[in-house]
Amino acid sequence: QVQVVESGGGLVQFGGSLRLSCAASGSGFSFYDMGWYRQAPGQQRELVATSSSGGGTNYADSVKGRFTISRDSAKNTCYLQMNSLKPEDTAVYYCKIVASRGGYTRQYWGQGTQVTVSS
Repeated sequence: QVQVVESGGGLVQFGGSLRLSCAASGSGFSFYDMGWYRQAPGQQRELVATSSSGGGTNYADSVKGRFTISRDSAKNTCYLQMNSLKPEDTAVYYCKIVASRGGYTRQYWGQGTQVTVSS
């Protein structure tokens, strides 16, 4: 089975920064696309940023220029550097990883990490 563990959330003031980490593990699995999503209270889960195994990245318009996604493929780890944080960035942030083993590919989600930005 695949384990996805996020860390790095917390409380930060308006304009501050946080760095989230997401570590994936699983014997015999290959890891491909990695991404961050967030869900605020009463809202649907939305895409924040994704990183493909080929090196491409994609960002939500609301975070472009402020957030940066990166990955260390050797460690099966994905990061989200969040700068110039705003109260509207407050949400639970989830990591999603696409993994494959034995020709079977599926998505795996972490448990989420809370990010709270105070005004």
